[in-house]
Amino acid sequence: MVVRVWEAAKEAGRIDRVLVATDDERIAAAVRDVGGEVVLTSPDAPSGTDRLAEAARKIPADVYVNIQGDEPLMSPANIDAAVETLVGDLQREIATIALSIPASEAVDPNVVKVAVAKDGRALYFSRAGIPYPRNGQPAHRKHLGIYAYRAATLQRLAALPPSPLERLESLEQLRWLEAGYTIWVGEAADDSIGVDTPEDLEKAERYLRKEPVS
Repeated sequence: MVVRVWEAAKEAGRIDRVLVATDDERIAAAVRDVGGEVVLTSPDAPSGTDRLAEAARKIPADVYVNIQGDEPLMSPANIDAAVETLVGDLQREIATIALSIPASEAVDPNVVKVAVAKDGRALYFSRAGIPYPRNGQPAHRKHLGIYAYRAATLQRLAALPPSPLERLESLEQLRWLEAGYTIWVGEAADDSIGVDTPEDLEKAERYLRKEPVS
């Protein structure tokens, strides 16, 4: 799974260097076997952002992209979209991507939804089906597990303590919103399936076999 993510990142046009940050020698060996570059990090990192921040202290850059290892269907176009959402404005510090989904998918708590302002700012992320369609048609947007950060911002985010909303929903990006940061949301090029459950793995495998995915 991690190797598939690494391969997609290598194909992205807006990425200059791809590394896999891990504390697991088995993952490191699998990546090295295909010619990938690995940064070993502490096993105590509480989130992917913390792990990336640790790796970033060893490898200087202006922008870092966190592509999660459990996103085997994340496309190079989506990776480029996240980067372009960030670098399109020098004032932006954090960017991610999302896409519209039907109401039937929004009820799944493993699918993270984001409510977005007209100018592209994330208003809130939730496992619940936000926004609630009390008047009008549902307008749910699925958040995909990828972030782009300015270098200094990444280190500041990693230094933040866990927040109440983050603990409640188990979503680290809520920590950033509660701390006053703005997260900019770009349009995803296509969908991806984050593998959080055995059912997710089955969906991803069916997709790769070009079978129908419900």
